[in-house]
Amino acid sequence: MMQTTRRQFIQQLGLAGAGFALSAAFPYDLVAKSKITLPRNAPEALGIDSAGISAFLDAVAVSKHEFHGLMIVRHGQVAAEGWWAPYRSDLKHTLYSMSKSFTSTAVGFAVTEGKLKTSDKVVSFFPTDLPTTVSENLAQLTVKDLLTMSVGQETEPAVRTEDNWAKAFLATPIKHKPGTVFLYNSIATYMCSAIVQKVTGQKINDYLKPRLFEPLGIKGTDWEEDSQGINTGGWGLRVRTEDLAKFGQLYLQKGVWNGKQLIPKAWVEEATTFKIQQPAPAKPTRPNEQNDWLQGYCYQFWCCRHNAYRGDGAFGQYTIVMPDQDAVIAIMSETADMPGILDLVWQHLLPAMKAQTLPTNVAANKSLKQRMAALALLPPKGGEIRSNAVKVSGKLFQIEPNSMNVESIALAYREGDTYQFVLKDREGEHKVICGLEKWAFGETDLPRPNLVNSQKLKFERIAKIVSSGTWKDPNTFEITLRYYESPHRNYIICRFEGDSVKVDFDNSINRMSGAKDKRPTLVGKITV
Repeated sequence: MMQTTRRQFIQQLGLAGAGFALSAAFPYDLVAKSKITLPRNAPEALGIDSAGISAFLDAVAVSKHEFHGLMIVRHGQVAAEGWWAPYRSDLKHTLYSMSKSFTSTAVGFAVTEGKLKTSDKVVSFFPTDLPTTVSENLAQLTVKDLLTMSVGQETEPAVRTEDNWAKAFLATPIKHKPGTVFLYNSIATYMCSAIVQKVTGQKINDYLKPRLFEPLGIKGTDWEEDSQGINTGGWGLRVRTEDLAKFGQLYLQKGVWNGKQLIPKAWVEEATTFKIQQPAPAKPTRPNEQNDWLQGYCYQFWCCRHNAYRGDGAFGQYTIVMPDQDAVIAIMSETADMPGILDLVWQHLLPAMKAQTLPTNVAANKSLKQRMAALALLPPKGGEIRSNAVKVSGKLFQIEPNSMNVESIALAYREGDTYQFVLKDREGEHKVICGLEKWAFGETDLPRPNLVNSQKLKFERIAKIVSSGTWKDPNTFEITLRYYESPHRNYIICRFEGDSVKVDFDNSINRMSGAKDKRPTLVGKITV
């Protein structure tokens, strides 16, 4: 077998760059001993037609889905991986409800260690948080009912403005007998997190580190907390794309990793098989058998078509496990059409996976490599005459009284084709450095609309961003801020006219849904 140098090995692991990369086959035993990453191999060597992957990328490129990261794993080896610049392989990404599958795993470890049972009554863990009258349904509610989203409540409890989320959850009436009616309920997952913390004395992020994260080589995880220091459970975890792929591979291997049974096989099978049916929509947009959200719910995993199962999160965060194909697909993205991403997977990637290895397809591989080198989300281009750039640069605009309490803004051109935007409010100055029609990595404490300040959550005010600005027309400068540890973008639109300015705000969620941003237009004039 051909030997691999240390330099080649590092390159093949994909550690040298952030683009989409394939590697030729190399000594598997060398990689198998590595704790750094999954082994890599050529698609055809793993029975995947490169043309199918190219067709998938082509379909993504013309869709409304914005992909940030992709990893395709088969037979325990990475066949293809890619990140759309400025997103990179080393950057974490918010998982939204994909976090739920990790919370389910924490429950599985606690069950395995004898710290709780899925049949345990929820009220037994919160004796001081119970309502004055405990209904029969509340008394019968079990951990399993939390895991299967079958609490029996009519609506998800509104707890996020409360100091004690568990108490508010327990006070919410349970109309239906637990275990009988499905209702997607992120606070039920939060309760799983709170229960694991009760019985282990650790936040689930800390509890999972020696049991899951460290064995899989997953580093630097962080998870949102409520005001009492409990991980939110149903959302808020941030990891890297390969971390999702490893997580899916662990489940595909029935809980075995590097020859060690991390999670009992019985728990993996229990957690990833049908438990309850979600009701069909009153006005279906497709036949039920073609709806991946109507194949059944497990323990914080979803059943899929084609005998697959998945964890998923809002705006397109996926870990898709395909036992029949011995494959895992990890996706990080922003989309308003989550079923559409799964449709593309079934349409292009599923048929590309063959039962046997395939001959190397030189033409398809060449085409794929060319596509890989160009994967990027390009910064917006204006192409307009910047007639106002010099006139407004560095000038201070005093803002009229407004509900955001913004007092002034300034936009200044800097060396190196960058701009600095400064917004001053009652809390001080908030700065954004953006490249001129190019991405610039940085940080900002600019208030974010994606954070609901009424929620009782602990969060870091400083956000990691990559940003770019462009003159959309001679008088309009628009800044795009990508919060690259989330799927989302914010926009600041400055319209200059004479000595006046109007500033509007927007975000990618609004632009996908057609909603109007609720923040007011700021109006100001240059100060003398």
